[in-house]
Amino acid sequence: MELARALLEHGHVVTDNSPASRALVTKKFGTRRADGRVLLTPFEALYLLEEKEIVVFQNKKTISFTHLLRALGKAKTFWTSYVVFRHLRNKEFIVKTGLKFGTDFRVYAKNAGPKAHSKWLVMPVRERDNIRAIDFAAKNRIANTANKHILLAIVDDEDDVSLWDVTWLKQ
Repeated sequence: MELARALLEHGHVVTDNSPASRALVTKKFGTRRADGRVLLTPFEALYLLEEKEIVVFQNKKTISFTHLLRALGKAKTFWTSYVVFRHLRNKEFIVKTGLKFGTDFRVYAKNAGPKAHSKWLVMPVRERDNIRAIDFAAKNRIANTANKHILLAIVDDEDDVSLWDVTWLKQ
């Protein structure tokens, strides 16, 4: 099986315009550009590299998962978010960026069609971290307004993930 070939450049990972790269979009990864190449989020690129579905180049040399992680994972909470992304993708959910909603990810049901709306907004946290009540309430309010649930993804010290579906109660 031919692997998709991607290039890391200026903090972005973009594939070539090959059948293997275009197949990634069919698997609900990345955004297809007008030139046929696929722009991957940092989490998608790492996941696909870890799963050996792509090979990533920088300066004409292949790079490792660790190298790509160092290049893309600058934020303090990046690894926690990646662990949650990987967990959800391994469970065959469709995971896209949630920045518009103030969360790391939005998640679609496994069999979501092209016009489907996401069901959850994901809030990844480490089990030892504190969540400020005002932050949690704000994210919950946004989710409720957008007709979604918060998916609280708690990551323990062994990188195991527990998921809690949070919804707004109406009285």
